[in-house]
Amino acid sequence: MQTTITSKGQVTIPRDMRQHFGLQQGMSVTFKIEGDHIALRPAASARQSEASGFGLIRSRRRGVPADFDVASLSTEAP
Repeated sequence: MQTTITSKGQVTIPRDMRQHFGLQQGMSVTFKIEGDHIALRPAASARQSEASGFGLIRSRRRGVPADFDVASLSTEAP
């Protein structure tokens, strides 16, 4: 398939290729030079790059200040 580069450096990815690779409007892609050609790939989302899973669940509660002292919660037993 062949396409033309616009004056702004933009190209249209043919519909068949977008559907085959699951590319949708608003998705980020990466470009990489591989030898004598350019490779275009979907960019890894934040969820894919997080191996630990930390931060994937959002809470409705307010966050705890970074300088919060947990020891201040303890009380002496009567």
